[in-house]
Amino acid sequence: MTDSPTLTELTRAAAEKPDAVAEFWARMAAEGTPLIEPDPTDPDARLVTFLWRDDPAAPANDVLAILHTITDRDRHAGDLTPHLMRRIPGTDIWALGRRLPADLRASYQFFVGTGPRADTVRTDRPGWLRVLDTAVPDPLSRTPELASRDGRNPSSVLELPAAPAQPWVRRRPDAPRGGRVDTTVDGRRVSVLTPVEPPGETPYRVAVVLDGDMWGSVLDLDATLDNLHADGLIPPTVTLLVDTMGRDRRMTDLSCSEEFVDWIADVLLPWAGERHGVSADPAHTVIAGQSAGGLTAAFAGYARPDRFGNALSQSGSFWWPDPDEGNDGPEWLTRRFAAGERRSIRLYVEVGLLEWMLVAENRRLRDVLLERGYDVTYTEFDGGHDYACWRGGLAVGLVELLSTGG
Repeated sequence: MTDSPTLTELTRAAAEKPDAVAEFWARMAAEGTPLIEPDPTDPDARLVTFLWRDDPAAPANDVLAILHTITDRDRHAGDLTPHLMRRIPGTDIWALGRRLPADLRASYQFFVGTGPRADTVRTDRPGWLRVLDTAVPDPLSRTPELASRDGRNPSSVLELPAAPAQPWVRRRPDAPRGGRVDTTVDGRRVSVLTPVEPPGETPYRVAVVLDGDMWGSVLDLDATLDNLHADGLIPPTVTLLVDTMGRDRRMTDLSCSEEFVDWIADVLLPWAGERHGVSADPAHTVIAGQSAGGLTAAFAGYARPDRFGNALSQSGSFWWPDPDEGNDGPEWLTRRFAAGERRSIRLYVEVGLLEWMLVAENRRLRDVLLERGYDVTYTEFDGGHDYACWRGGLAVGLVELLSTGG
């Protein structure tokens, strides 16, 4: 734990001033939490202290501070104890301090353990799912929450001062609202987001976004697109949010599936052309995804450059497949890009520096793409496998890929 100067001073003051703790919580309620302080040893870092106020009616035995991807890594390593908060003696304050890069953005929650510590720090899948199913956001955070699904609570979002700006992710009252149609195409749920601009002589550009059920009903990508249109940052664009149709089907479709990519290219996009006037020009078509969806977006450009001229991959799972699946080894797509004929596509690829399981693989893909002469934009952000980061990166990538191409 990194010691907070404010908490160190509070511990001294509490012994002499009975109201010191109450005044501290009043300050935190006004300023918002977590507590963020300069790092005296590193101007590019901050001392961040996560805080939880104990409930006297239901006191905690332990509290876990769950910082997305950072906690996940330790869970995979089999040890959650570094994420246990410490109760400051004589107070109702639970605290956990960390030294973090000043440009970090990450979602976080708290899990309040009332049973034995051994149950709180379980790292097996059932134990971890129990934590995720009941974890709660920070009640004193002043940053808008990140919505969740599957009945789980929303997350709070830590945004340190140098984190990349995300000016388009929240709905603005001055941005005209485009249209939305939730429909079914050939048995699959699709949400169609249309711009305010009426169809003109030039067909709409088109963006296909995978995991569309998350981006549509949970994260309100509609607002981001309305803002980008209102600011004139993208040309009039129809966005197709493609539903995953459940976990099992997602795993099948988003594993470099030619059948799925062909369905988008040969069924969904022609349907959108007839119904919504989208362009058939691959240079005016973007396919975007995250994680396995990022892998699939890049694969779509590789497999069907005749239809997908732009691929936007965020935290792409380029490790795929596991080497025990009866295949010729991991990083299948990277090896195809290295050996195959160069495709006429543009790629926007980003990955989080905290994504220990993906950074090396994304860098190897970048190196192959550059060596083969592809038009690729590659970025790394201080964050993890996290929609709190992806929603900003998706907007930036769409602007880059949609605002060019003739």
